Amino acid sequence: MTEKQHIHPIIRTEERVAEIGWFDDIIGGDTAYLGVLDGDRRSNFVHCKEIALQAEALGFSNILLPTAYTVGQEAISFAASIAPLTKKIKLLAAIRTGEIHPPTLARMLANIDHLLKGRFAINIINSDLPGLREDPALRYKRCAENIEILKQAWTQDRITFKGDLYNLDLPADPAKPYQQNGGPLLYFGGTSDGSRDICARHCDVFLTWPEREESLAATVREMSDRAASYGRKIDFGLRIHVIVRETAAEARAYAKRLVSKLDDKRAHEIRSRGEDSRSLGVLKQDQLREEADEDGYVEDILWTTIGKVFSGCGCGLVGSADQILDKLNRYIDMGFRAFIFSGFPLQEEAAYFSRLVLPHLPTVSLSEKQGRIPAETPVTPYTNAPLV
Repeated sequence: MTEKQHIHPIIRTEERVAEIGWFDDIIGGDTAYLGVLDGDRRSNFVHCKEIALQAEALGFSNILLPTAYTVGQEAISFAASIAPLTKKIKLLAAIRTGEIHPPTLARMLANIDHLLKGRFAINIINSDLPGLREDPALRYKRCAENIEILKQAWTQDRITFKGDLYNLDLPADPAKPYQQNGGPLLYFGGTSDGSRDICARHCDVFLTWPEREESLAATVREMSDRAASYGRKIDFGLRIHVIVRETAAEARAYAKRLVSKLDDKRAHEIRSRGEDSRSLGVLKQDQLREEADEDGYVEDILWTTIGKVFSGCGCGLVGSADQILDKLNRYIDMGFRAFIFSGFPLQEEAAYFSRLVLPHLPTVSLSEKQGRIPAETPVTPYTNAPLV
């Protein structure tokens, strides 16, 4: 073991707390039966708005607005539309780097940050642009350069960037955010070496999908060491589905009901629409499903069958409130400080989780915890700075 490797990972938020988020139906797929598209839960503005406002009312700290080139809402425009309707919840909007010119993107995100008075964070996505099959090295370079430009726009007087893909010199005032000390937090997920390096160098929260506990603990240690090699600390987040009921038997019965109309061929068609459906992370989720028992469980309450339909996160926790809490507490002890949950249908399962689990967790907003959201109105060109 080298001097830079740690038995106990070094994480940014040392306090034993957790940011608890829910998932919005931005990319479609909300349903009462996996593999059955539900026209009554269509990914339109009204349905997605109702999910977000319900999550806020139920006490979730955060809600993920994902991105995919599917029928549904576009994350950035949806965030801007719903921002004035919210009061407490943080919007975590996913962006695919390369789709929007970086200074323009920085400006758009800063505008939304002002609308929300800092209740805003970004989930950086490094997948292929819709319709393209791109060289991974190009994607990593484009992603890293986009992040560096965003950070310059949010923290410097000028954007002065010279890279392989972008060469920029322009004022940063149009892109000044509401949040201070670095601007909106950057959440990032990836399995490949190149993706993990980007997160270790540039981002704030490393998001991962479910795995066995020993694998998750190894990921936290490895990414902690990567970040430390750049003189940084990061936090860790887990994106996972959940079914919670009063008893384990009820939860498992509902899981069976959820897949009772599942047709494998149709599920594969739906799953293949995602840009990430061929990624290394998805292949690892597939492997877990292959190793599961006949009911789809691979580790005590970790259920894998849900991955037959979804190309991203392919596992969920299924159990009683006590079982779910025990599992989440073990994750928190590993170093996880952010969770993004979902269930099907989204609104019904959010209600179960908020009643049975949420009150028993040490909830926070990482943006507040890390001093990004100022207590008083900050001085920016959009608030009270002298206009020039």
